[in-house]
Amino acid sequence: MVSDVPAGFAPIFRVSPISELLGPVYYKGSGHELSLGLRAQQKHANLRGSVHGGVLAAIADMALGYTLAFAEDPPMGLVTANLSIDYAGSAKIGDWMQTRTDVQRRGGRLAFANCYIYVGEQRIVRASGVFLISEWPAGTNGSKE
Repeated sequence: MVSDVPAGFAPIFRVSPISELLGPVYYKGSGHELSLGLRAQQKHANLRGSVHGGVLAAIADMALGYTLAFAEDPPMGLVTANLSIDYAGSAKIGDWMQTRTDVQRRGGRLAFANCYIYVGEQRIVRASGVFLISEWPAGTNGSKE
């Protein structure tokens, strides 16, 4: 069934307008082991029934940002400076998509990481991101609540 969520995943701990639009988005793990998950729905598909590349890019950007930000205590404020993405496969409606992120480096002003999106054990996306470390927007504290 399309709404099935694998064991260990819970609704994302910090909802944003984009995660609400894409979601429901789920997560498991913490720190550098944080993984996001999303069940592909009709709203994610292009006319061929595959998940649109823009949706995959948005998921990768979220996974990179969340993993980098929430691996720190307190969490870092980040702004995406660059996102490069390669599509090596596709997802269809009903597929469970899951991210794995590899943090490369966190400097004083920039952070670098790679993200992979899988359907089962098939890697369908490789993305790399560069993030500018910044302050959280006024009125927020970056907490998971």
